[in-house]
Amino acid sequence: MSTATFLLHEAASGYSLFEAHGIDEIGSNTEAVRNSVTDLNRFGKVVKIVAFSPFGSALDALNQCNAVSEGLMTEELRNFLELNLPKVKAGKKPKFSLGVAEPKIGSHIFEETKIPCQSNEFILELLRGVRFHFDRFISDLKLTDLDKAQLGLAHSYSRAKVKFNVNRVDNMVIQAIFLLDTLDKDVNSFSMRVREWYSWHFPELVKIVNDNYLYAKVAKYVENKSELSEDKIPGLTEILGDEDKAKEIVEAAKASMGQDLSPIDLINVKQFAQRVMDLAQYRKNLHEYLVNKMNDIAPNLASLIGEIVGARLISHAGSLTNLAKCPSSTLQILGAEKALFRALKTRGNTPKYGLIFHSSFIGRASAKNKGRMARYLANKCSIASRIDCFSETNTTVFGEKLREQVEERLDFYDKGIAPRKNVDMMKAAIESNKGEEKTDMDIEDGVSAKKSSKKKKSKGGVEPMEEDKSAAKATNGHASEEDMGTEKKKKKKEKRKSQENGENGVESEQNGTAKKKKSKSKDAEVDGVETVSEVKKKKKSKA
Repeated sequence: MSTATFLLHEAASGYSLFEAHGIDEIGSNTEAVRNSVTDLNRFGKVVKIVAFSPFGSALDALNQCNAVSEGLMTEELRNFLELNLPKVKAGKKPKFSLGVAEPKIGSHIFEETKIPCQSNEFILELLRGVRFHFDRFISDLKLTDLDKAQLGLAHSYSRAKVKFNVNRVDNMVIQAIFLLDTLDKDVNSFSMRVREWYSWHFPELVKIVNDNYLYAKVAKYVENKSELSEDKIPGLTEILGDEDKAKEIVEAAKASMGQDLSPIDLINVKQFAQRVMDLAQYRKNLHEYLVNKMNDIAPNLASLIGEIVGARLISHAGSLTNLAKCPSSTLQILGAEKALFRALKTRGNTPKYGLIFHSSFIGRASAKNKGRMARYLANKCSIASRIDCFSETNTTVFGEKLREQVEERLDFYDKGIAPRKNVDMMKAAIESNKGEEKTDMDIEDGVSAKKSSKKKKSKGGVEPMEEDKSAAKATNGHASEEDMGTEKKKKKKEKRKSQENGENGVESEQNGTAKKKKSKSKDAEVDGVETVSEVKKKKKSKA
């Protein structure tokens, strides 16, 4: 006899069980099933619904969907299968098989209920047909209701799966470093424009003030050079921080070769200089934001290689998870892809470093050791990024220890001092991390104890704490000494009593053993007397 085939379909609205008829006629041909799937008349003759169990609520549907995705059989699914599948007698093999879409849940069903499950291309085609005509099999189910259930379940399932810490979103770092690079270019180009524009009026100022930000501030403060006098020297000194430069600017303004500008032109120059100053200030604030964000997202990587270089690595990799997945050899040349492929194409020397070159460690290494230093630093960056990505605690201990290792490696290349091993450094980092966690726990316990004591005081509790009692005793010198003396006396008395009880117990035991010995000796004497009398009787009888 051929075994019957049942199909389990997990829809957004509930569990459904179908039975496939006439499979022998089709001959388990996947192509034949694929052709008959779209035609309901042909497919309806082969597959018929057996049972349908709707979900009770959206939360229930989400729980069932999570269990199915993880390959687990819930209690509801087990009851549904045992209720609707044919009963199997004990000790006999079932004459049916259950077709499932996921092999994981099939193996779990077989382990729990011993129902044979199969998941192959033929079963998947049948389930595709069931999914295609599902609204036709169930009479009361409308297509719009099914679409709404699928959409709602998809949203809730995705929302449950995408669980992330808001403080550790690396996308903010990627956007911030992109904006920081753009701002650097914009501030530089705008500062050059301010210099060119104001140099028509006061060309000597360019040689005196080199910094772009300070130049914009001075241009805004001076405005018209003809009105610049010695009264403005304190203001210029406050901006530049150098009184000699301030005096030099005033002297240069008196003998300047620049042309005069109209008031409207000066207003425009002043407004543009203010915009450049605002952009420079915003760039500074953005840099602080990026530093704080990197300390939240990748503290170990930031403490090892710096916030800016670490952010560039994360941005180039796409995310912190992608960076953690990269081997150290890939991380080493991250950012030098063009040079790498050009070297591979021309069969030249491959690059030794990419974005990692901006680290101070590479610059401090000698020319012959730059490649080795880059390889070693990439190795440590790879470790730091993996710790940051997959650890739950936010700490910089590992990054600091890795930085110490890099420093020791630099000393090894320069002076030949042997560095410490990686195993020892990691053990030290783990111990120090545990120590920090313990101190944090102690601080939290202390705070909670203080809060509880305050609450008890506010409630007006009469009974003080034992610790408070002992503290009060310790503060009162004479009282504490008397209490200690009384406690010592009590302890001595208890010891004496226990010793006396022990001696009495020993004596009683000795008396008991002596009595037992006496009774045994008496019994032995009686036995001895009886034996002697018996011997005499025997002798008389023989005589």
